[in-house]
Formats: sequence, C-alpha cells, structure tokens
Amino acid sequence: MLPSGPEMMIVLLIVVLLFGANKLPKLARASGQAMGEFQRGRAEIERELAEGARLGDEVDEAEADAVDAEATTEVETETTSAGVGVTPAK
Repeated sequence: MLPSGPEMMIVLLIVVLLFGANKLPKLARASGQAMGEFQRGRAEIERELAEGARLGDEVDEAEADAVDAEATTEVETETTSAGVGVTPAK
C-alpha cells in the first residue's frame, strides 16, 4: 500500500533532515543510476535465460534426430544382412 499525502510529506521531511537539502540531488541521481544498472542487469539475465532455453530445445531436437537415425540404420543393416544371409554383429 502506497503512503498517502501527509505520510509522504513526513518521509520527505525526515530525508531532508538526515541528508540535507544540498545532498538530495546527488542522492536522487545515484538512486536513478542504481535503478538503471539493476534494470540492465535484469534484462541481461532474462536474455541469457531465453537463449539457454532456446539452445536446450535445439539439443533435444538433435538428440531425437540422432536416435531416429540410429534406429533407421539398425533396421537397414538387419534388412541388408538378412538379404545377404549374414548375421549382424551385436
């Protein structure tokens, strides 16, 4: 729940008393820069997670293709060996 008008005025008065009127612009600037850095870091982490998920999907597809190719090769080997009369080595 956000503070109402009078509560916000009290908070601002306390901040002015603690830091002084001269330091408030510097404090606000530093807070803004920190928020910007935090947002850039968050965006970078989200981008890396999305890229990792995309690469994980590609690996899963490649593994599935490899299993399919292996099964096809085994069937072709058995079919060819049966036609020639040779028992495949296992």
